[in-house]
Amino acid sequence: MSAARASRSVARLAAVQALYQMEVSSTGVEAVIREFSDHRFDRDVEGETLASADEAFFADLVRGVVREQKPIDAAIVKRLAQGWRLERLDATVRAILRAGAFELMHRSDVPTEVAIDEYVELTKSFFEGPEPGFVNGALDGVARDVRPG
Repeated sequence: MSAARASRSVARLAAVQALYQMEVSSTGVEAVIREFSDHRFDRDVEGETLASADEAFFADLVRGVVREQKPIDAAIVKRLAQGWRLERLDATVRAILRAGAFELMHRSDVPTEVAIDEYVELTKSFFEGPEPGFVNGALDGVARDVRPG
């Protein structure tokens, strides 16, 4: 994996963590972005330096999901099983779906397959059950809706 792709993968993971943190603690978007920039990126963990994050990409994801949350949520809900509400999903899954849907809807520079694959892989780092398949199906559906052809 190239350094640029790795730094975007780290940014996606951080964005999901930031969105989750904002939801459970009601922290504002700029405060969360500042916290990640000041305290989480480019830190040593047990003597190992984490891959550096694409901080501009991270901030764009987090701000974008917050700014576009209503249309993002509507695009996701359209792809949930009938009768399912977004609130029923695990908060981490919700954050993953929102970040993935934002990329599909607003980051045309990111190929569809890359966006979906990145968020499915990210889901696998949090869950061992059916969640990665669920995320794959939901994001694939969103992609078909927002990126025709």
